[in-house]
Amino acid sequence: MPRFDRGDLWKNKARSLQLQLRNRFRVAVDRHWRRQPTFIPEGYFSCTMQRWLRRFRDFRQESLPSSSFYRKKVSKDFSSEESALLRVLQAVAVPVLGNVCHVFMNGLNRVQVYGLEKLHEPLLHRPKDKPLLTVSNHVASMDDPLVIASLLPPHVLLDAQNLRWTLCATDRCFKNPVTSAFFQSVKVLPVSRGDGIYQKGMDMAISKLNRGGWVHIFPEGSRSRDGGKTMGSSKRGVGRLVLDSDSVPIVVPFVHTGMQDIMPIGAKFPRVGKTVTVLVGDPINFDDLLNAEKGENVPRRTLYDAVATRIGNRLHELKVQVTNLAIEQEMLLKTSSTHTAERASGIFQQVDWELFGMGSSMSVHEDSKQRQETLALPNESVTKLQYSHDKHNSRTGFSYRVRGYMDRMELMSFAARGLFMNRGTRSSASCTDITPLRAWKQFLEANVWRHWNYC
Repeated sequence: MPRFDRGDLWKNKARSLQLQLRNRFRVAVDRHWRRQPTFIPEGYFSCTMQRWLRRFRDFRQESLPSSSFYRKKVSKDFSSEESALLRVLQAVAVPVLGNVCHVFMNGLNRVQVYGLEKLHEPLLHRPKDKPLLTVSNHVASMDDPLVIASLLPPHVLLDAQNLRWTLCATDRCFKNPVTSAFFQSVKVLPVSRGDGIYQKGMDMAISKLNRGGWVHIFPEGSRSRDGGKTMGSSKRGVGRLVLDSDSVPIVVPFVHTGMQDIMPIGAKFPRVGKTVTVLVGDPINFDDLLNAEKGENVPRRTLYDAVATRIGNRLHELKVQVTNLAIEQEMLLKTSSTHTAERASGIFQQVDWELFGMGSSMSVHEDSKQRQETLALPNESVTKLQYSHDKHNSRTGFSYRVRGYMDRMELMSFAARGLFMNRGTRSSASCTDITPLRAWKQFLEANVWRHWNYC
């Protein structure tokens, strides 16, 4: 007879408990089969275990009525385990990195900001314990710190204690001890993808807000896959940052475009000579959602989704506006550059370069055409063309147009200065040294004295 059927009561009950626990915690089972009652021998131990398992299941379902979403309180000292060495590194690394990024964006690139006062007002003049939460679109891997540093003046970047905290995925910024130490020293908090909104990184961000700090977050959760052309939906985690803080933070949205040119997809180093346009929006109001949270029995998940949806809609509105502003500025820049080039060309053509010994700039192109056309003609035609060309130059130069308004004697000083400044060019052409006195003498003989003798 098998040993299992010999009547050892405790072994029989242990075997039954083992089968029950295995069926209870099995991952992949048929629901219909799970509902079928398993063979459990009668006994006090098996009945007690079933009763306790049933109570635990009922307690879990009653304690989490809103699909496992609840308000999780976080104390201000939750992340107080930061060492003194880490604070020293943050006090040094954050200002250095911020000012380098500020110089890079405003010196080697061009940044156009609209509504900057909407960010500076809550950043510099908010109450001491009032938290600040900034949200923006995520285009390139270096949106933070490049865009953030370009929006702040240098004296603000020197105050490492009041600068922003941000979140980054552990599989990108905290792969090894070296990168972990670096990103911790520049005030980056680690979050794990797929661990939900109640993980330790989110709790650390809420603790920073509870202490009146500044947290910056990308509600999309990841970078844009098409170079910033479109934006993804906002995740539920930003709703928890707003609703689970002890004091509702000031939420300031801003949207930027142009970072896809500075840091394209696949690039390892940022580029220079690009233009970035930033539009800062008004702070977002959540009073109606806060009243709904206090008055009615609204599920926590619904409130989180409502906050995330409102932030996402505001970012999409700003995205359309900043795209239009970038297009208008690009067209205006092209128009102004074309107008400037035409104006410079007009001024350049109006100068009588013969007075400086450089020839007429207006007739260089025509002179070259006439010489090409008369290469196969007799010498008589060449003489005729040169005569007509000289006559044309005498009537299209700057001095010819000015003679109607100024006397020839008043142009003497201007012509003399031209001869004096160009004496090096004349000497190289004639192989004779022309001094300033000789230049004056030649000018007077050619213009003034001949005019007096004629009179």
